[in-house]
Amino acid sequence: MTDSSSGHSCHQMPFGAELLDGQVRFRLWAPAARTVDLHLKDGVHEKAESMSALADGWFGITTESAQPGTYYRFCIDGNTHIPDPVSRFQPEDVHGPSEVIDPHSWNWQDAHWQGRPWEETVIYELHVGSFTAEGNFAGVLKKLDHLVNLGITAIELMPVADFPGKCSWGYDGVSLFAPDSQYGRPNELKALIDAAHARNLMVFLDVVYNHFGPEGNYLHLYAPQFFSTKHHTPWGAAINFDGAHSHWVRQFFTHNALFWLNEYHIDGLRLDAVHAIADDSQPDILTELSGHVHQNFANERHIHLILENDDNASRYLTHNIDNNGNAYTAQWNDDSHHTLHVLLTNEVSGYYADYADNPVHQLGRCLTEGFAYQGEQSAYRNHQPRGETSTHLPLTAFVSFLQNHDQIGNRAFGERIQSLAKPAQIRAAVAILLLAPSPPLLFMGEEWGCRQPFPFFCDFGADLADAVINGRREEFARFPEFSDPAERERIPNPMAVDTFEQAILNWENNDHPDHLYWLDLYRELLDLRHRKIIPHLPDSPTQTKGFNQLDVQVMNAYWTLKHNIRLELFANLGEASFDGCNFLPQTILYTTHIDRFNQANNHTLPPWSVVWCLSKRTAP
Repeated sequence: MTDSSSGHSCHQMPFGAELLDGQVRFRLWAPAARTVDLHLKDGVHEKAESMSALADGWFGITTESAQPGTYYRFCIDGNTHIPDPVSRFQPEDVHGPSEVIDPHSWNWQDAHWQGRPWEETVIYELHVGSFTAEGNFAGVLKKLDHLVNLGITAIELMPVADFPGKCSWGYDGVSLFAPDSQYGRPNELKALIDAAHARNLMVFLDVVYNHFGPEGNYLHLYAPQFFSTKHHTPWGAAINFDGAHSHWVRQFFTHNALFWLNEYHIDGLRLDAVHAIADDSQPDILTELSGHVHQNFANERHIHLILENDDNASRYLTHNIDNNGNAYTAQWNDDSHHTLHVLLTNEVSGYYADYADNPVHQLGRCLTEGFAYQGEQSAYRNHQPRGETSTHLPLTAFVSFLQNHDQIGNRAFGERIQSLAKPAQIRAAVAILLLAPSPPLLFMGEEWGCRQPFPFFCDFGADLADAVINGRREEFARFPEFSDPAERERIPNPMAVDTFEQAILNWENNDHPDHLYWLDLYRELLDLRHRKIIPHLPDSPTQTKGFNQLDVQVMNAYWTLKHNIRLELFANLGEASFDGCNFLPQTILYTTHIDRFNQANNHTLPPWSVVWCLSKRTAP
């Protein structure tokens, strides 16, 4: 439920601290607790009030003793103090008290904002803490004009939900309704979003619904029913989405999605690693959540839900039989990244082994059909079938990228592609991704050829620190280059301050000629995308598309878009020239080697070259 009036927005929830007329209502689901007390702190004074036991494991109280700015905690069974699991702000980090927040204190200026259609999406993924030297929401706001001038239409914030310590990727959050205090107060995040909307920029948020972080999560103490006894995840206990008492667990996550979309005017959510969500119920939580979101917003404004799903489950991207639009908008397409990475680096260890045999063929499949794996066996996954048919889906349902936080940061040293491949190779890959029908995603700094690593970093307490450091290094023990323990010792310590500081973008040197070259390239390609590609993407036919592998490293792909426009790609992703491509010079939209194709008879593709053609098809 949402309360919105005259520039103020509040998402009303059945739990947490909710402002009433001169009072605050507190509610906590604590089915394993005998008693719950509310502790209120005003300066140095703290008072306790007993909460009433309600039905189904709930405790509640409405009091005049609290107001916006009051710090509060719950006391379980008279001996354990905990923060509110749906706290709107944790001023003293995950173990400290929660703060009563007045959502109406921000006066929104985006009353006429309706979002943007998905076809216009060009995503820029960023980590708030390392995107600028300030490391906060205000620092991001200062760079919005740079992103607009680049051609970005959406910024995607890596998770901002409150995490332990001073730095984190954000995937170990535990207070999922509270923006982390290291980044700023709630109104500072709202200021960033308001400023983005004023510049016609969407704001997406990465959310984690498959697990809680290992530090600062107190739910086990008073609501063990929150966790499953039959499912597990790589990160610990699975969330209970399908067992006894799962109703309120599902409500928690559904409200979280609606909270960010309503109270913070977020334009879309990227749901992290949903393949790790175990749910045997019908409908499952992913289907239920998307249904609530679409029902809540209907035709009010554009809302986009994006998945990360290693299972390549295309069914979540397909509108249901009633065509009521409950599908997810798109999925991150790891397959397209992996094929390009293998082509550019020749790396075939780990999951890249699945793309070693014929990456050009798999790239063609990604560009024209969506997934490379649509039910084929995956050698990396013990020869199990992976994926579902995706060729019937629009190509806008797949987000493509050459870099993102995972594909950089999950490397031992966090190297970017600029440190792994040659400029000509990268230029070819960028030219493919930024002009193909699928919406592209850039990772912060990519647009100016940043070489700074983005290593994995975190800041857990002393009891977890050694386990995290050792676990990170043992992850790579199965790789030949790290079989020697001495080599594994070289892997950056994720708890070290300098590991995090390596990732902080140095904006002062991005005017170097090498950086300006990449910046000009990205701007040119994104300008072409906005002018020549995007107008033809809405309602494009899904049938008239395909690809031909012309040689081991050479491919041709084609699409018929809206307005009967034919888009065609010729790409040579190898070290040898290729003769015999058939295209008309007057149809060339873009090429990496413009000087080679100014004659009608010159159809030789040089190494690592890309040619895009655009033409109007004549009626049969």
